[in-house]
Amino acid sequence: MKTNVTIAGVTFKNPVMTASGTFGSGMEYSEFVDLNKLGAVVTKGVANVAWPGNPTPRVAETHGGMLNAIGLQNPGIDVFIKRDIPFLRQFDTKIIVNVCGKTVEDYLEVVEKLSDQPVDLLEINVSCPNVKEGAIAFGQKADALYGITEQVKKHAAQPVIMKLSPNVTDITEMARAAEAAGADALSMINTITGMKIDVHKRCFALANRTGGLSGPAIKPVAVRMVYQAAQTVKIPVIGMGGIACAEDAVEFLLAGATAVSVGAMNFVNPYITEEIAEGIENYMRQYHVEDIRELIGAVHE
Repeated sequence: MKTNVTIAGVTFKNPVMTASGTFGSGMEYSEFVDLNKLGAVVTKGVANVAWPGNPTPRVAETHGGMLNAIGLQNPGIDVFIKRDIPFLRQFDTKIIVNVCGKTVEDYLEVVEKLSDQPVDLLEINVSCPNVKEGAIAFGQKADALYGITEQVKKHAAQPVIMKLSPNVTDITEMARAAEAAGADALSMINTITGMKIDVHKRCFALANRTGGLSGPAIKPVAVRMVYQAAQTVKIPVIGMGGIACAEDAVEFLLAGATAVSVGAMNFVNPYITEEIAEGIENYMRQYHVEDIRELIGAVHE
């Protein structure tokens, strides 16, 4: 029974990854999860300098999910290279570094510093506000997405995954733009913009007012967008958004995803990624699937 998948020339032992921002760099979770059993660890977003993040409160629970406005708090690329990469190199898993920034130059500085580092792929988070585009996220405007993808590809030593925002009118337009600019793969979806108001205090639940909605509540939207993108582009798609069990992961594979990332449910059950990897194998045995690639895009009328 084969569970390995390949993305941009990199082979993963299984299709289960962690979603950026929900797993740190695996240090805390390594007490619960055998990182050797995961296809990859996708790190928390890393910027060219340390970011303090947004004011608190910045997390709120919702029905079937959670809102967060963490603001990509991170220690910066220099600390990441010194501390996090050596930790992850101890394990037999692939390393995908999520890169964030506010301008193209911010992204390129991180990408260049990672060029000689032993990491396998870069995931470019294009949902950050683009200062030069009037606070429009790179991932919400096709020409801006094309431009940053093209620039990152020119400077990156590793294959590039563009992480797409769902907060757009037509996800296929964004997928095509990233592919045309040279992206090696897509990951999707990022969080959906939402808001929660405390009716008793009559104030916003988050200091930032709005936040990113994640968790099971967004899964149907994510599956739809993954399917649409996979039907549109030839590059691999990594699916995420509300995956809570192995059946959810298989649903994304059937929709056309080559791999999956597990996010918000890590906070509910720190063992979830390893359980999903095992659950996919059980599904394959149940339905006599010899090679996991048989499932990718196998949905039919």
